[in-house]
Amino acid sequence: MPDRILVVDDEAAIRRLLRTTLMRAGYDVVEAQDGRQALRQAAAEHPAAVLLDLGLPDRDGLGLIPLLRADGDAVVLVVSARDAVEEKVTALDLGADDFVGKPFDTEELLARLRAALRHRGATGPAPTIVRHGDIVIDLDRRTVRRGGEELHLTRKEYDVLAVLARHVGRVVTHQGMLAAAWGGDDDPRIEYLRIVIRNLRQKLEQPGPVGSVIANELGVGYRLRADA
Repeated sequence: MPDRILVVDDEAAIRRLLRTTLMRAGYDVVEAQDGRQALRQAAAEHPAAVLLDLGLPDRDGLGLIPLLRADGDAVVLVVSARDAVEEKVTALDLGADDFVGKPFDTEELLARLRAALRHRGATGPAPTIVRHGDIVIDLDRRTVRRGGEELHLTRKEYDVLAVLARHVGRVVTHQGMLAAAWGGDDDPRIEYLRIVIRNLRQKLEQPGPVGSVIANELGVGYRLRADA
């Protein structure tokens, strides 16, 4: 059975676009045009994922996120023109798996959806080995290899990379990364995080036109790109 996706948007044209895109990708699609319909459809259809607009006519979509998460284990992917940094951070803090701004590229949206579904659909213990191309992160042994050669990372570099690896394909906010990697240290600053990310990129990435292994979500956080 194909995964069922619930599209929640008050604009009929956007719902048609998403329905066509998702059905071509092999998904089953149901729709809702407001928050009340969204909750009713989520309870009746048990979707694998919800594509949620925030600007709904009867309520703020942000308020739906914890309700959708409490009612099941569906992936919640926010798709909204309200793409200010504060909106993104709030949505992620409330439990959204990812955030895609409008207007969106359909192929990128599908890739984000696939990554979120893979992460949510994993069963059993969390994976201890994460791969991206020729990069292998072994979370049990605390080792990182590129092309079979072990890379030397500082403790903070490894801690930051491990946080990203445990959420591969998903954005991790600045505050979430600082809390996980610096723990109880006093006054960790985003500037420290940027330095660590820069050093990680230099160690992980090969020279050339290939896209960055660690993607920057401007003003929000970072993500470790899921392997294709």
